[in-house]
Amino acid sequence: MANPPQPSLGYSGSLTPTQPDAPTPGPEKNSIPPPFPSPVAARFPPPRLQQEQIPSPSTRTPNLLSPVNGVKTGSPIPHLSTPPGPPVFSSPLRPAAVPFRTSPATPQPVAISSSSSLPTSSPPYYSNGSAELQHQVSDATEESLHLEKSPYVLFSADKVLKRKKQANVPSLGFGALVSPGREISPGPQVIQRDPHRCQNCGAYANLYCNILLGSGQWQCAICRNLNGSEGEYVATSKEELLNYPELSSPMVDYVQTGNQRPGFIPVGDLRISAPIVLVIDECLDEPHLQHLQSSLHAFVDSLPPTTRIGIVLYGRTVSVYDFSEDSVASADVLPGDKSPTQDSLKLLIYGTGIYLSAIHASLPVIHTIFSSLRPYKLNLPEASRDRCLGTAVEVALRIIQGPSAEISRGIVKRSGGNSRIIVCAGGPNTYGPGSVPHSLSHPNYPHMEKSALKWMEHLGQEAHRQNTVVDILCAGTCPVRVPILQPLAKASGGALVLHDDFGEAFGVNLQRASTRAAGSHGLFEIRCSDDILITQVVGPGEEAHTDAHETFKNDTSLSIQMLSVEETQSFALSMETKGDIKSDYVFFQFAIQYSNVYQADISRVITVRLPTVDSVSAYLGSVQDDVAAVLIAKRTLLQAKNYSDAIDMRATIDERVKDITVKFGSQLPKSKLYRFPKELAVLPEHLFHLRRGPLLGSIVGHEDERSVLRNLFLNASFDLSLRMIAPRCLMHREGGTFEELPAYDLAMQSDAAVVLDHGTDVFIWLGAELAADEGKSAAALAACRTLAEELTESRFPAPRILAFKEGSSQARYFVSRLIPAHKDPPYEQEARFPQLRTLTADERVKLKSSFLHFDDPSFCEWMRGLKLVPPEAS
Repeated sequence: MANPPQPSLGYSGSLTPTQPDAPTPGPEKNSIPPPFPSPVAARFPPPRLQQEQIPSPSTRTPNLLSPVNGVKTGSPIPHLSTPPGPPVFSSPLRPAAVPFRTSPATPQPVAISSSSSLPTSSPPYYSNGSAELQHQVSDATEESLHLEKSPYVLFSADKVLKRKKQANVPSLGFGALVSPGREISPGPQVIQRDPHRCQNCGAYANLYCNILLGSGQWQCAICRNLNGSEGEYVATSKEELLNYPELSSPMVDYVQTGNQRPGFIPVGDLRISAPIVLVIDECLDEPHLQHLQSSLHAFVDSLPPTTRIGIVLYGRTVSVYDFSEDSVASADVLPGDKSPTQDSLKLLIYGTGIYLSAIHASLPVIHTIFSSLRPYKLNLPEASRDRCLGTAVEVALRIIQGPSAEISRGIVKRSGGNSRIIVCAGGPNTYGPGSVPHSLSHPNYPHMEKSALKWMEHLGQEAHRQNTVVDILCAGTCPVRVPILQPLAKASGGALVLHDDFGEAFGVNLQRASTRAAGSHGLFEIRCSDDILITQVVGPGEEAHTDAHETFKNDTSLSIQMLSVEETQSFALSMETKGDIKSDYVFFQFAIQYSNVYQADISRVITVRLPTVDSVSAYLGSVQDDVAAVLIAKRTLLQAKNYSDAIDMRATIDERVKDITVKFGSQLPKSKLYRFPKELAVLPEHLFHLRRGPLLGSIVGHEDERSVLRNLFLNASFDLSLRMIAPRCLMHREGGTFEELPAYDLAMQSDAAVVLDHGTDVFIWLGAELAADEGKSAAALAACRTLAEELTESRFPAPRILAFKEGSSQARYFVSRLIPAHKDPPYEQEARFPQLRTLTADERVKLKSSFLHFDDPSFCEWMRGLKLVPPEAS
């Protein structure tokens, strides 16, 4: 089998196939060098258009149980019932996904048990050229298996076009979203033995393999090689083979525990907690410090008693707090102007101080430390204060390593999951290594910025090598110079999050940052049928070195070293077909190897089979519009590195929509105009939200904020990614119910309260009439807040929840995220916003008169401006 070209990967991005009219980013344009050499990218076939090759969606929703993947814009409007207490949706009008997670917000470790089994249908006998080859799954069971595989892998279509020319249309394409660390309940079946793997390509035995019953040999579904099973798969009938989980389920977890005892079941007390080190800015003014102290006190109270914690403060110096004193806040101080010397670190680590301590042993002294923090005393502006953030993170890394680092040269006893450094920053890094001058007008600023970027990225890479994630939580009004701090978080597998202040949202993110990791040492392998070529990967990983994983004779898999293994992340894969496909199915296998919090080594294997079709209409009918929109958005945002790029990407979206319409739409009778394909009716509206929303539009005020949102989006799970593109609009009704409506400004009805979930922000809007009634408005506001908290209970970062009344200055943040459908003619409004039909004529007139005129086009106006006819409302 010929080795296909390998795509290049990167954290939150990838090196794409070389484009003839688009410059490839290089070190000279971006001071953060690409994660691997450009020759890797040069091995790609050049795409035919500058646009990304991503499939488009249809009006159907992927089979994913998620709080944000329920009924969509343009669908029949459900009423979401809210009983007393936290609102819980019920959707009687269509079989929607479960609106709220029923599993805990924190990832749940695998509880190792070999007794679990899933019900499986007995497949009929299948002949594949040999009377003895038994195929492990029938066409009849494929539909039920689709539900099982969907939480981890979401394809942009449930079918693949056979003809290369049709399948590889640049504006539609094909791809998948994979969430390797996602935890669901019940999880995959657990297997406590070594897997059977193809000796040719390395694929795992799975339910789509053909089995020779007499000898136990199995034929690989990926490369068709015949492999032995050491007699394990010898059986008298195909029903016997169903006792093997890997031959009856599309997803399994192979588990090896640390002590290798069969049947070993870890319990909570055996969990080896990874340490958390808080690195805290001490240059804060009193109001910010008071909020920070409250958040820190609440944070440590929320941690499990066995969690080990360290506390480091930084300003001009680095203070490392010692927990050996029971009632006094005591710290060892290191200079911040340079990296700590080996001698100073030896004195610190081998001294008598205790710098990492379990919560249950040191909670009183931790509270004493937080209470002892004092506001900044010098009379200097926030941006002019010396902060040695880089030195402080270096010291925190050495504290986590501990004394064993000297003996084992950095290879230390593995804790469960990644260690975590959480930086609480109120300003830029302006002192010591990795710093930039206080003033942007400094004559040497560009050179110092370039040096700082490289140093910060190197520090992040060193943290990743030591299995430590660095999260940077910023707050306050002082610009933190996001471009300098972002490489540190990126390279370590962490996140950078901006907050308005150190209050509630900051405190929630402290807690969620500390608990979101599902494991460490992650390796992600992707294998596909020989007809499929992976052209690009976007996500938190980098190309794995060959010595990091097993190699097989003809292993054409794509291997990604994951920077962290977390439930809140995903990888976006773009794919093409190499030629016309002659087989009836194509196969995909995703294998994720990682260590969980109990030090058990997990190999999660997910195998997917998709049918191939000749019919374009059958393919369009199988497209999952939400998934395709997210894939398109991730590829688009990858190229939007600055505001100028973002403007260019809006034009790219316009061209994409035009191309999809011409290729797959229908021409109107006696006209040159084309109507967008009805099967993909939701896709253009999602893309319209994308081009005018915070990721590409002009809603956010500062480029640093857009940059942070972009980096979060490129790694985000499907749920959060979809909400960051297209907001979800819910109107409060009498009795505590919520009605889901399209995200149009027609929802701004004066007697109603509306919740708008836009991923990183949730807005609550109270109409003027409702606000005038104190009792009703208080009840509606409380119900809306409860709903907002339920919708976002497991989201990282935790969104801002902002509430305001109609006509207030803050309401503009809400209005700007809604499509201005009031500009459309009445028949168009009713077709796309059926709830209007429930209003009286007077109420319609009153609603129309409440809107202010501005130049932003509506969705229909935008489509017509592209010389296209909008898809019919579904």
